[in-house]
Amino acid sequence: MQRLSPVLAAFCAVPVAVLAAPAPVQHSQMSGFEVMRLERIAKRVTILRDKWGIPHIQGKTDADAVFGMLYAQAEDDFKRVELNFINAMGRLAEVEGEKALYQDLRMKLFISPEQLQAQYKASPAWLKKLMVAWADGLNYYLFTHPEVKPRLLTHFEPWMALSFSEGSIGGDIETVNVKQLEAFYGRQPRPTLAFRGSDLDQEPRGSNGFAIAPALSKSGHALLMINPHTSFYFRPEIHVTSGEGLNAYGAVTWGQFFVYQGFNDRLGWMHTSGGGDVIDEFLETVVEKDGKYFYKYGAEERPVKAVDIRLPYKTPSGMAEKVVTAWFTHHGPIVREEGGKWVAVALMNEPLKALTQSFIRTKARNYAQFYKAMELRTNSSNNTVYADADGNIAYFHGNFIPIRDPKFDYTKPVDGSDPATDWKGLHAVKDTIQLLNPKNGWIQNTNNWPFSAAGAYSPRPQDYPAYMSMNPENARGIHAVRVLQNKKDFTLESMIAAAYDNQLTAFEPLLPLLVRAYDEAPASDLEKAGLTEQITLLRDWDMRYSVTSVPTSLAIYWLQDMVKTHGPAAKEKGIPVLDYLATQPTPRQRLEALTRASNKLQSDFGSWKTPWGEINRFQRLTGDIVQPFDDSKPSIPVSFASGNWGSLAAFGMTSTQRTKRIYGERGNSFVAAVEFGPRIRARSILAGGESGDPSSKHFNDQAEMYARGEFKDVLFYKEDIEQNLERKYHPGE
Repeated sequence: MQRLSPVLAAFCAVPVAVLAAPAPVQHSQMSGFEVMRLERIAKRVTILRDKWGIPHIQGKTDADAVFGMLYAQAEDDFKRVELNFINAMGRLAEVEGEKALYQDLRMKLFISPEQLQAQYKASPAWLKKLMVAWADGLNYYLFTHPEVKPRLLTHFEPWMALSFSEGSIGGDIETVNVKQLEAFYGRQPRPTLAFRGSDLDQEPRGSNGFAIAPALSKSGHALLMINPHTSFYFRPEIHVTSGEGLNAYGAVTWGQFFVYQGFNDRLGWMHTSGGGDVIDEFLETVVEKDGKYFYKYGAEERPVKAVDIRLPYKTPSGMAEKVVTAWFTHHGPIVREEGGKWVAVALMNEPLKALTQSFIRTKARNYAQFYKAMELRTNSSNNTVYADADGNIAYFHGNFIPIRDPKFDYTKPVDGSDPATDWKGLHAVKDTIQLLNPKNGWIQNTNNWPFSAAGAYSPRPQDYPAYMSMNPENARGIHAVRVLQNKKDFTLESMIAAAYDNQLTAFEPLLPLLVRAYDEAPASDLEKAGLTEQITLLRDWDMRYSVTSVPTSLAIYWLQDMVKTHGPAAKEKGIPVLDYLATQPTPRQRLEALTRASNKLQSDFGSWKTPWGEINRFQRLTGDIVQPFDDSKPSIPVSFASGNWGSLAAFGMTSTQRTKRIYGERGNSFVAAVEFGPRIRARSILAGGESGDPSSKHFNDQAEMYARGEFKDVLFYKEDIEQNLERKYHPGE
């Protein structure tokens, strides 16, 4: 017996085979019987497009409504619908080529068609009907639109809906590092595990959620602020109703048949990115014995399970295929190697339960029914802020929380050979971090810790295992508490104003240090001599953004430079980068960063005195999944800024910047404010517009309003929709 070499690539990959391109099933080949069946369903479905192009789907049954819902989504942006499921099923390399092989492998470590088909067969009849309707709606769209040429998916099968059963594409699976996965399975040099960036490299993924109790609202009804911070155009706005009680309005991730963030006529739900530890890594001690591999577990040596995974991919000369032998322990798939040990990852993988929970919560009528849906415990990547017409407000800090022995540090890989490190089931929802009707009358979450969610009435960290909440407080959380505490008589309008309050709280502890560095520098300091005018502006700045503000531009460019310069050191020391910047840089380094920021503004815009609105812009030029940006093309000034700087209304660029101006790609996307009561009143705004087609008037018809933080009225009731109707039709017409 011998310990396995850390370098296992030679055992993990089977040589590439060149394949003939498979003949796709053409959607035009649908049988006459099938066409007649779908046409009958279409006649039971009505789509009403309002003046903003928002589809209001009406179906006799939930399944009819799902049929129309997917048909309408395909009308608005089929390529995004298709791409989400290409990605979810691990088939991206079939359209993107070899570069996507290990992204596909990552998905296929956790899902397979055979597994999903088995779960579909085991599904309850009501859910099967919805999955059939999901596939029918997409297939009928393709049949009635022969000019649409799918990149890969020419026919949808009901079981495919299970591949993407939670609202965040990829979800927990995307936390697995693709480069490390490739290094382990693809004969590449082992990766360095040292971090070379900071935790503020990109606009933060996440959201804001506010809930206001009736006691603090002017109307005496509960209010809910729905403010996802996602990539733009990631979710359209939709309203879906049925004769079986479905009446949900909100944001739907392209290709799914449930409203992910939204409300019905009785209650609403807002998801923010979770902060609990729901993904763990286990160090496996692997040995070789008689040509087979085993991992140590207590006194045992268990066989490592080997699974051949087929990875087709596109090449210039046709299709090819790579077969990778993937390895599994009872903890999960092996995803990398560290210190001579294999690393297995454990995470939630319950597609059937997740899809069930995602849909049934949209039909809940009260807190008890919503809570019952939560007991399925498949909210692994999100928290929930809740409000309802009965006046309840609530908060759930996730609801998928594995039980672990708190003596182990699960923020790092734990010893998989020790049975004590295993997960021991899931915490009951009642034992997780949550709130119901706190006495302060409001709840907030901004992807921060839950211990400021309700001011003095927040949960206490000492009452829960540390692994239930891993995120620290953040600048947006500090800001949210400030705009909610000690306020009353909230209306939809004042709640929206609070969510767009223009304070940049991240600068509050940092800017005085810069001013002090200037004041304490000797008069002979050449660095100081060139910064007098800049410091004067920043000294007098109220730390509030606006499109006309010059100090906003200067301060943000200064802090961006500070993060770029000092972020890697902060990460290596395990210190949040803004905390690091408050204590570690020298006065000289603070001044040098301001000089560099001034020079960059001068170089890019001709003057460091450039107003923020000249720099920070909204631009949507094409229907491409990844938007191109062009400084010479029209764009719209936006005042709100990156959530990294404490801006509650977030607007940030995530791709490598190749332009002088900053163009938003992530942040406020679909935003809605809802007032519950006998009659729903709501307002919303969508980045750009409902359609992904540049030739549609609804491609950019909300852009100017979005940039101003101006909301439109939600048309929730039939009479209001009819009065603002653009088109009424059955699918296929």
